[in-house]
Amino acid sequence: MTKNKLELLATLLALGAGALDFCTGLGLVFAPALMLKLMGAGALAAEPTIYLRWVGAFVAAVGFSYLWALARRDVALLRHVLELTIFFRLAAGAYSAWAVATGALPLAWVSVPLTDFALAAAQTWLVGRGVFAPPSRP
Repeated sequence: MTKNKLELLATLLALGAGALDFCTGLGLVFAPALMLKLMGAGALAAEPTIYLRWVGAFVAAVGFSYLWALARRDVALLRHVLELTIFFRLAAGAYSAWAVATGALPLAWVSVPLTDFALAAAQTWLVGRGVFAPPSRP
């Protein structure tokens, strides 16, 4: 795959991941019942909803980081976002996979670790292929 195609793929991935997380996060903050319904997960009582909204703020911030780098048209910043969010995605994916596997979260939440692990793998592959890396010095 050519460098231009890799960079286009990375840009599209960042746009998709950023929009997904930003909108999901805002949805969890401002309309948690609707977001849970869209995920197929059951409604929560009032107290756990406050924690869901808090998590939503972090999810939105991760999504915003991709969109911010894209809006600034700064490829070095975008590369750093792609590198850094790999760790966020692995942490969120591992915890949510454990929670689903042990029954702490219902099966409807399986989309969270699947999405996070898929994006972490794609980002790791793109970064490993040198996407948006500065040119090598001779």
